[in-house]
Amino acid sequence: MFRPLTLALLITATPVLAADRLTQAATLRDTALARSEAFPLLEDLTTRVGPRLAGTPAEQRGRDWAIAAMKAAGLVNIKTEPFPLPVWERGVESAEIVGSHPQKLAIAALGYSGATPPQGITAPIAYFASYQALQDAAPGSIAGKIAFIDHRMAVTQDGSSYGSNGAVRRSGPALAQSKGAVAVLIRSVGTDSHRNPHTGGTVAAPGVAAIPSAALSLPDAEQLARLVKLGPVSVKFISTPRFDPNGQSANVSGEIPGTSGEVIVIGGHLDSWDLGTGTIDDGAGMAITLTAAKTIKAARLKPRRTIRVVFWGAEEFGLWGGRAYAEAHKAENIVLAAESDFGADRVWRIASNVADTGLPLIAEIGTVLAPLGIAPASDNKSGGGPDVGPMRPNGVGILDLEQDGTRYFDLHHTPDDTLDKVDRAQLDQNVAAWTAAIWLAASDDRPLRTK
Repeated sequence: MFRPLTLALLITATPVLAADRLTQAATLRDTALARSEAFPLLEDLTTRVGPRLAGTPAEQRGRDWAIAAMKAAGLVNIKTEPFPLPVWERGVESAEIVGSHPQKLAIAALGYSGATPPQGITAPIAYFASYQALQDAAPGSIAGKIAFIDHRMAVTQDGSSYGSNGAVRRSGPALAQSKGAVAVLIRSVGTDSHRNPHTGGTVAAPGVAAIPSAALSLPDAEQLARLVKLGPVSVKFISTPRFDPNGQSANVSGEIPGTSGEVIVIGGHLDSWDLGTGTIDDGAGMAITLTAAKTIKAARLKPRRTIRVVFWGAEEFGLWGGRAYAEAHKAENIVLAAESDFGADRVWRIASNVADTGLPLIAEIGTVLAPLGIAPASDNKSGGGPDVGPMRPNGVGILDLEQDGTRYFDLHHTPDDTLDKVDRAQLDQNVAAWTAAIWLAASDDRPLRTK
């Protein structure tokens, strides 16, 4: 554990250190790297609260935890900002191949998907090797069938393959429904080889009730693809989720007040899927950013710009919290926003999307973060994390501390999203990077907004 008084003395021991922002940032960086409080914080969240499905009492318990954690970190002006949300909860779910090759399949229903009758649906499989193959299918060509959408997702450090494969889950079921499908199974959007299906949200066509949809674990998807090659296959599919159109979620925030009217927003999303404990996605992001703020607060440093930690609600169901926050705060002078939402592994690159006048600050951040093995991006075009994305059209600058995603999609949205997957040294490297970067940004006065 770091000792706040010792850190304060290190930073404020001489007038030279007090005036030297780079030295302050480097000291904060090294202190956090030695051993931060992020892991105990993450352990407490995932043990006491566990999974936090949006709009449920579990997410409310997460908000209660967040308020207490922010108070303990010394943040002030703590507030909860509610917003309406349709609530979806998982029910009974199963799938099995019937006929000459009977066997069970490991599945997880997709968020906002529809329900089967209690007795389920039994129907033949219509196989599509890719999302494009489904797009090319003629209207009505799979009437009365269960569409099975296959694909291959590659392992990438920056997570770029998620963008090209995510449509299979997000819009594949609605597309299959438009061509006559009565239900949909997809190969999980993931890169592991375990028998763990990856859940995630899907989006129905406007004004249309969603059909039942679920993800197959990758081994089960490959098994089903092999069986389809042998001849016609039928599947019995049961999924009974519950839906309430009149639910509620909320964002939680707390601050280290600055001396100017400018605000920097950092944070992660509080909700999680229900299969694991919401550790990687996104308890880690909350622990990293709150610990960074706590480290600055404990050092008795006074920022020029207010540092506001925000834990967004209902990200997993479609950025509900991020959109509500951007709308509610669009008139506020938020100059920079940054979100940690890509797991707990090390930061490897710093990216940005700020005004040209802010690029010297980004370069300074890069200099202080270089000893952590963090390299600069080649451009100034970062989109930022999902919950800060809605603030970009308002002119808010973006800072993105990109994490190594090599194993992220082995765990993402699965029962394996649990505390034992966290490497504490890598988690502390994140805190070190965030603490130094946010202090440099909060103590600076160069314009960052893009408009």
